[in-house]
Amino acid sequence: MQAYDALVIGAGPAGSSTATYLARAGARVLLVDKARFPRDKPCGGGLTGRALKRIPVDPSPVVERDVDRFELRLRYGPRFARTHDEPLIRMTQRRQLDAFLADHAAAAGADLRDGVHVEAVEIDDSGVTARIGGDGVRADVLVGADGANGLVARRIGVGETIVRGVALEGNVPLERLRVASVERTAVIELAVVPGGYGWVFPKGDHANLGVGGWGAEGPRLREHLARLARAHGIELESLTEVRGHRLPMRRLGTPAGAGRTLLVGDAAGLVDPLSGDGMYEAFVSARLAADAIVTGDLGGYTAALSAMLDRHASASWAAKRAFDRHPRAVFAAARAPGVFRVVAGLLCGAVAHPADARGIARGPLKLVARLAGQAQSSASASASSDVA
Repeated sequence: MQAYDALVIGAGPAGSSTATYLARAGARVLLVDKARFPRDKPCGGGLTGRALKRIPVDPSPVVERDVDRFELRLRYGPRFARTHDEPLIRMTQRRQLDAFLADHAAAAGADLRDGVHVEAVEIDDSGVTARIGGDGVRADVLVGADGANGLVARRIGVGETIVRGVALEGNVPLERLRVASVERTAVIELAVVPGGYGWVFPKGDHANLGVGGWGAEGPRLREHLARLARAHGIELESLTEVRGHRLPMRRLGTPAGAGRTLLVGDAAGLVDPLSGDGMYEAFVSARLAADAIVTGDLGGYTAALSAMLDRHASASWAAKRAFDRHPRAVFAAARAPGVFRVVAGLLCGAVAHPADARGIARGPLKLVARLAGQAQSSASASASSDVA
């Protein structure tokens, strides 16, 4: 039986980054994935500035386009655009990014096995045993990086506590759109899907169009996507590689591990509730999980994760509630002077929380906070009434 310090199941951004950090620290780490790389993965494929500060390697070789301009539109009606003086998002494709990160994990010293199935997983007080592609494996720690539909979270009783949104996306050749207006622009369509938004993200030779929202919107996502496509002069039938996926969102304080098992990335529900993005959270959780394993402080991992993510996540949950209940007021606040600079700061990692904003943006942002509080109070009152 082969022995390792850590078995990482799932070679997406969180899993490969965890393996990279562990291998660099001298740990014996086995990184496995059931898919053969490179493989496609549904995702908007954007790396924000704050994510780039946490990624373990420079992703420039797989970046297809930089975005420094945002266009926001409310219910396919009024719109405004803002430009930043540096890239806000670097656009890539998960097929390329994930293979790139997995290769770097292997180069750092991780034992990478793709295209293999994990079977007979047995977790005990001292580690985990499993069969990997027919080989027996023993590891001191199990890292669940197997995504939104992964088995590891369910095995340790965490999966049911995660809120699950849904998304549907597809691709269209870039020339089908107004290239001059989208080549460096991320288009965000607000209040077109309950609990979410629509997007148009430019890539190398195509654009990614998608919609996402609350899990209950699943049966209507195709209709939402068709409407988004028509709003940009495209018929739904013109989209290729149309795929759906879940958006796992962790409630504040939800454990991200148990015993000698840790969860990272989507497996831990670390998708931002407002943006639906999980790259920054994937890289942060990877580093914290690796540090916990190397130092032997597995029990401190969830607290460390909460300390890094919960303040921002709380603001995202609040803004999500405000947008759902008061979209016009929040849209007006978003276009107010100074607010986009705060948004850009949040995307780039220069601003940790909206409450840290200074200057003329403070008034509109306080309004959003008040609206979020009202939405939360209304939701709580409704829940109490239902119970009664």
